[in-house]
Order: sequence, then structure tokens, then C-alpha cells
Amino acid sequence: MSSQTAAGPAGRPLYGCMGLGGAWDTAPYTASDIAHAEAAVEAALAIGITVFDHADIYRHGKSEAVFGELLARAPELRSRVTVQTKCGIRQAADGLPGMYDLRGPTIVRRVEESLTRLRTDVIDVLLLHRPDPLADPAEIAEAFDSLHGQGLVRRFGVSNMSAAQIAHLQAYVDVPLVANQLEMSLADRDWVEAGVLVNTAAAAANGFPHGTVEYCHAHKIQLQAWGALAQGRYTGAEDSPVRRLVADLAERKRTTPETILLWWLQRHPARIAPVIGSSRPERILACRDAVSREPELTHEEWYELWVTARGGPLP
Repeated sequence: MSSQTAAGPAGRPLYGCMGLGGAWDTAPYTASDIAHAEAAVEAALAIGITVFDHADIYRHGKSEAVFGELLARAPELRSRVTVQTKCGIRQAADGLPGMYDLRGPTIVRRVEESLTRLRTDVIDVLLLHRPDPLADPAEIAEAFDSLHGQGLVRRFGVSNMSAAQIAHLQAYVDVPLVANQLEMSLADRDWVEAGVLVNTAAAAANGFPHGTVEYCHAHKIQLQAWGALAQGRYTGAEDSPVRRLVADLAERKRTTPETILLWWLQRHPARIAPVIGSSRPERILACRDAVSREPELTHEEWYELWVTARGGPLP
């Protein structure tokens, strides 16, 4: 079992395993899919990443399953890594629409299925993937108590939830909620814009729940940023003022453009932990300095990136 008991060191990147497992369908994964996963995981380990983020729905469960293959092949690996997974989304099937399902028995069953696919006896961190409007927080608390009491899950958290939703759930749940995973990047900036658009007309168009970043920071809930590399928007071939600035900063700091994007998140006082989702080893390796070095962006450089990305001055 893993010796790590939290969602990971503050601000340190996680590896997101959504791209592992082959096609996003129910066809069996192949030996090639396992080799592809192994190359990505080895690259992540090589740069010092130890937290691996999953969800039961990724590739219809195949992302967890190929990772489980790697753990089975190298049992000593389990003690070196933190395994995090998510549950709560049911994909459309059998004539039923996709939906969210955080009923207590469903949570327990999904965890048991994830444990089987991952070939491990404990999940280090379990996140509730999306809010379920029909969820009974007392029922979630009962499921958490059962899973924790049986030693099947060590820590718990949420994903895509607001401060109010977290506070509501925490009022019923005895175990502390240790993480909240949200879409956050230099391209998806609503989380930071929400803090400066207060008392402006533009605030109405910002959908991010105001105060969530501050709530998580104050309550020591790790913010994990999915989509942290902005799907390659600022590190690919397409030219833009942001891409040029990112490349210039990378050259000046003797690092990579990918690292600059991650440092922009990590530089925030909340010590945001980026989730690296690429399955390409070379792109994972390009994130090395975000693991091994503290963010080397000045106050002015951080703002220059923000203002350039937003395409206009601050209010």
C-alpha cells in the first residue's frame, strides 16, 4: 500500500491519466495501449511526479485498467505513488442519458470496481467527480465512513465544486475534504478573473463561483488544475502574442514553455497543483522544472502573462 496519505505536496504537479487506455470506447485495450501508458508513466516518474489522477469513466475504465497492468508488472511501484481516482459520472448507456450519481451505494460500488481495475487494495484519494443535485450529503457521509473504515480509501475530496457546495458537504462528512479539482489555466482564467471583476458589469458574464479559490486556500483544500497546459494553445505551432511571451520567458528562465504555463498556476498563493494530461513522453518531460524548481515568475511577469492572455487591461 502507498505510504502517501494526502493529495500530494502543495503546488506539485500531478499526472492525469485520462489519455491512457486506448480509444474512448468499450473495445478491449491492447498490448500497444499498455506500452503507451508505460511510456507516459515512466516519463512522469522520471521528472519526479508521484501522484496519478484517474476517474472511473476515463476511456470507459480502461485508463484505470492499463495503470493496474503497470502496477501488477512492477508491484514495488505502488509504494512510490499516490493513486487518486474519481467517481460520480454515469455515461449514457442502455437508452438512458448521461447523468451524475452520488448515491451512497453507487459510490461504494464504483470504488470497488476501480480497486479491481487498478489492482490495488486501497485508493489514496477519492474525488467526487461532479455535483449531483439529487445527492443526499448524509448518504455520501455514510459511504465515506464505510470506505474509510474498511481501509479502502484514505482521503476524500471533490472536483468541479464551489465553495458553498464543499462547505455543505463538509458539514455532514467527518473526514476532511483535501482537494478540489477545477479547470484552471492561462487560457481558462475565470477562476482568477472572478476575483477582480467584483463590482463591474463584466462580473455577470463570469461563471466561476466567486470565493471558491479563497475558500479552498483558507481551509487547506488543495486546488488541482485540470487542463493546466491549455491543450497546447500556447506551446504549439500557432502564433499569438501569448505564445511569443511564453516562449520569451522560457528562454530567459532557461526552461520550457510548458513550465512557464505551470509556473503561472503554481505562483498563485493558493499553491495550485497542475494536472499534466498529455500522454506524449516528450511533453511530460518538458514539465520537469515545474516539479523540481520553485516558480520563477516575478509579480510583474505573472501579470504580464495574465494581461496578455486576457487581451486587454485589467478593470
